[in-house]
Amino acid sequence: MKRLTPLVTIATLAAAALPARAQAPRETPPAPGAPKDFALAAVRSFALPNGLEVTMAPYGITPKVAVRLVVQSGNIDETAETTWLADLTRDLMLEGTTTRTAQQIAEEAAQYGGAVAFNVGMNESSIGGDVLSEFGPNMVRLVADIARNPKFPETELARLKANRLRQITVAKSQQQQLANEKFLSVLYPNHPYGRMFPTESQVQSYTLDQVRAFHTANYGARRSHFYVVGRFDAAAMEAAIRQSLGDWQPGTEPVFNAPAPKTSRVIHVVDRPGAVQSTIYLGLPVVDPSHPDYVALRVTDAILGGSFGSRITSNIREQKGYTYSPFSTINPYLKNAYWAEIADVTTNVTGPSLKEIFFEIDRLQSEAPSAQELQSIQRYLAGIFVLQNSSRNGIINQLQFTELHGLGENYLRDLVRKIYAVTPADVQRIAREYLKDDTMTIVIAGDRRVIEEQIKPFGTIME
Repeated sequence: MKRLTPLVTIATLAAAALPARAQAPRETPPAPGAPKDFALAAVRSFALPNGLEVTMAPYGITPKVAVRLVVQSGNIDETAETTWLADLTRDLMLEGTTTRTAQQIAEEAAQYGGAVAFNVGMNESSIGGDVLSEFGPNMVRLVADIARNPKFPETELARLKANRLRQITVAKSQQQQLANEKFLSVLYPNHPYGRMFPTESQVQSYTLDQVRAFHTANYGARRSHFYVVGRFDAAAMEAAIRQSLGDWQPGTEPVFNAPAPKTSRVIHVVDRPGAVQSTIYLGLPVVDPSHPDYVALRVTDAILGGSFGSRITSNIREQKGYTYSPFSTINPYLKNAYWAEIADVTTNVTGPSLKEIFFEIDRLQSEAPSAQELQSIQRYLAGIFVLQNSSRNGIINQLQFTELHGLGENYLRDLVRKIYAVTPADVQRIAREYLKDDTMTIVIAGDRRVIEEQIKPFGTIME
């Protein structure tokens, strides 16, 4: 039987046969527009007598509204003996209030066109949802009930502990998680910033009394900020907030446990015999978002490793083929932050990968980037900022970040301008002052027997 030639092949051959002059010329993309300041119209902020802060911002045209109660409490309020107690408290708070069961909470939020999102972070915890505008006041009351009146059913405690233990087991089977855990513990010894996982015995030992005590100590109006963003009836939303949270107990002021970060040019190996890849964490503490150099540091990070077109990514991914998706990041905590380059590399190129990473750091310290390279990164960061501001919850994220770090009401408005104000000389200075490779902590999770000789030139290997 005669074999038919696929149409796609015919089309391809036909296109290849066309003379060069018949092929469409490549067009130069249009120049980007001038960067614009970001501004929210008609933002209103006020405080209730009990200390609760409120911010309401009309946004968009879709008839939906996002509400979020942010409490300045989280894993930072745990001790070495109570790691993840904040998370277990969150789990139990979602199991029902004195007037609603867990199922009723879920069904009620669904009737409003949304769902309850409850997140626990290092410095903050948040409860909220994105619902149809007409149900915004109802969602306010639901969020308030979850925050104020948890039932803490004893019947669910064992199940929730078991869920958390499974999460820990899964996480500790992944060498990326093990490398991260070791990296943080070295940078922030004996501090919540340096603790990722509790032990099994810790989780098993937690009691309802501990959960209740954590909630009483950390959930209250003085620590809280309520955000409303979207399309809403301002009078109805304010009335709902005042009615459901106006008599909430003030509670305690947040107590900040300042870290004492440490870093030195040593190598910590998390041995994973037989591993075909090495997970590299390399970095050090840097300035937090409240510092004047933070924006320039973000630009520098994006050039070095924090974007897909960055130097380290181009070097060890595109040119060398050592890894698929390396990246660098600035992880900001309250009054502290750290920079890290992270990469999963093939085991036999662990040492060469370190060599290239340090080469790119040193190159940026010794030679400022070109104006063209810097401008490309500035456009990228400005574009990301625009995308972050393109949803209701994205706006709340920005407002929440600004409030936590005390950045002032003009921070969001001026951010794009500050990104474009960074010069090549600024980038070089930032690389020299903050990315000091001779003090960077190195953590590698991998097969120690295979990688040990490769990594010896880069620092003392800790036992």
